[in-house]
Amino acid sequence: MLELAILGFLHDSPLHGYELRKRITALTGHVKPVAESTLYPAIKRLEKADLLARETQPGSVAAPRHVLSLTEEGRRELLRRLTGPAQRDITDENRWFTVLAFLRHLDDPAAQASVLRRRLAFLEEPASFFYEGDRPLRAEELDDPFRRGILTIARATSRAELSWLRDTIDSLDGSGR
Repeated sequence: MLELAILGFLHDSPLHGYELRKRITALTGHVKPVAESTLYPAIKRLEKADLLARETQPGSVAAPRHVLSLTEEGRRELLRRLTGPAQRDITDENRWFTVLAFLRHLDDPAAQASVLRRRLAFLEEPASFFYEGDRPLRAEELDDPFRRGILTIARATSRAELSWLRDTIDSLDGSGR
């Protein structure tokens, strides 16, 4: 997801590494902080694959800074990743938020709706964090107030997301008419 975030933010505008790291951290940092030791190797990989370009610009105070921008191949790669995200990018909430943050870069409402439908299908499947055998347990079935709290919060979040997904899909479907 780090690479998707890099491509997505650079699609918005060229950035130097420090600013890119700040934006990625704002998006995902509460879950998994982005260390320089992770970010810069990812940038190098994307550069080597000709998805990013680096330009040296004079620094405002001292040393020159390196500004990163997306190449045309980088734009195509971003769109490819957004059009067909991996299943774990749909099912893992943190990865999903990264996909969602950049889904606007797909110009085709039908392609956007297709990705949202995959998330909708996932959320409509019965699930729980806790099971009795193979049967998912509901909050009302738990005596443990903390586990019941987890399921109550998850249910409220899922309901809100399901409502948003359905409304957004309907809107996207209507925009192509």
